Amino acid sequence: MSRVAALLTRLVTLLGLVALGVLGPATAHAQSSPGALATGIHISDGRLVEGNGNDFIMRGVNHAHTWYPGETQSLADVKALGANTVRVVLSNGHRWTKNSAADVAAVISQCKANRLICVLEVHDTTGYGEDAAAGTLDQAADYWIGLKGVLAGEENYVIVNIGNEPWGNTNPAGWTDPTIAAIKKLRNAGFEHTIMVDAPNWGQDWQGVMQANAQAVYDADTTGNLIFSIHMYSVYDTAQEITDYLNAFVNAGLPILIGEFGGPPDQWGDPDEDTMMAAAQQLRLGYLAWSWSGNTDPILDLSIGFDPSRLSSWGQRIFNGANGIAQTSREATVFGGGNPGDTQAPTAPGTPTASAVTATSLSLTWTAATDNVGVTGYDVVRVSGGSETTVAASTTNTVAVTGLTADTTYTFAVYARDAAGNRSARSATVNVTTDEGGSTPGVGCSVGYRIIGEWPGGFQGEITIRNTGTSAISGWTLAFAFANGQTVTNMWGGTPTQNGGAVRVTPASYTSTIPAAGSVTVGFTGSKGATNTAPTAFSLNGSTCATT
Repeated sequence: MSRVAALLTRLVTLLGLVALGVLGPATAHAQSSPGALATGIHISDGRLVEGNGNDFIMRGVNHAHTWYPGETQSLADVKALGANTVRVVLSNGHRWTKNSAADVAAVISQCKANRLICVLEVHDTTGYGEDAAAGTLDQAADYWIGLKGVLAGEENYVIVNIGNEPWGNTNPAGWTDPTIAAIKKLRNAGFEHTIMVDAPNWGQDWQGVMQANAQAVYDADTTGNLIFSIHMYSVYDTAQEITDYLNAFVNAGLPILIGEFGGPPDQWGDPDEDTMMAAAQQLRLGYLAWSWSGNTDPILDLSIGFDPSRLSSWGQRIFNGANGIAQTSREATVFGGGNPGDTQAPTAPGTPTASAVTATSLSLTWTAATDNVGVTGYDVVRVSGGSETTVAASTTNTVAVTGLTADTTYTFAVYARDAAGNRSARSATVNVTTDEGGSTPGVGCSVGYRIIGEWPGGFQGEITIRNTGTSAISGWTLAFAFANGQTVTNMWGGTPTQNGGAVRVTPASYTSTIPAAGSVTVGFTGSKGATNTAPTAFSLNGSTCATT
């Protein structure tokens, strides 16, 4: 798991970012040498592509395999939720228990069986130069060389991320030479894989060292098959910081992805994950969210207890939100998920029809499209004048649309797509007016409330709302009361309003619907006095909920 920069780091972030203008359109574009190795996944014209030349845009998550070696089912679980890539945490034995060659071979095999591209990283390098327990990039390179027998021949399926966040905030300029040396060491050992390198400053490069030296580092790889990884946490809390950083690499023709990122706020700030995901989609760059489960601070768990049926609000955002994995992920064609010779688009889907219309949600169903190879999914768009906004994605011919406004008329249409990325013509449109509002009768619910952590004057809490009924709950309002003067200061997964101790929470777009027997999770930070008693009663849409 990534460490966020210390408070001093955060205070000088703005100053550090001012220095990030080293790369720009005038910078020489990255060039692959004529003899560049392109055995499998590789770099072409500043982009990550497969062996057949198709763009490959990573959409996936990080999984802490080295600390939870028994949770290999997680690979199948993240694939089932739509991911096309998983970044796997490994150890070279410097700090944690070494992952053996047999274990790494098994991980690769399971990635392939689940049709996932596998990014393998050594985590022991995290924070070198500031964290005395961290190992060096040279030691990480030696570990990879020791695994060459396992990795050779897997260039279509595996990317080697030399070391996680391989430098802290102490003298981050020291990152450049060891990074170049490690790259050369792997190439001299005969590695043909695409190599990924993480930034200093605990991965966040807030002082711009990776950006300033990116061209020199890229040029050190004689194959040209190198990709840079930026980790985005609370340093990246404004849209300008995010887009400036990513565009600097894109404009310079240097390949980059967001190798880790978080969304929930912490004591250093509130990352702007919406812009991260939107910018990655616009620029066609990869992103890998941190992390599937098992974090020391569970606020960053995408799933609760490694259970794919219990996604946190952060998990719902990543998998099912705007620009999320379900909406934007495309399987690597090496798995047969696409035919590079397939240029025929699916037929247009049938006109959608609406049902189960509430004040804030509805269901759409349409006649399935057909395709010469096969339809793999549908994109539902909201049409307004001459513009479109994607609001949902589905692998079947029905979908729930949430986060709507009461008593409002919307226009929807549907596109079909196939595995090769061909998109159909748009379906005919349907106009739907949402209900005026009101409570959902007969709600069955239970609520779990827990305190994640406390500090003088403040605390972090989590509320899990479970639907114990037999039909989905949409457009909910949760009500409860604090007894000791606590105040909600920030919330994710929902929007709070507070009057004295009484709190009402309405959902975010990605937590608006609670499926039957399902749940959503809302997290928050709050202020408190000496006593912090948990609320004892909760109601959902006016119905009393059981407490767990």
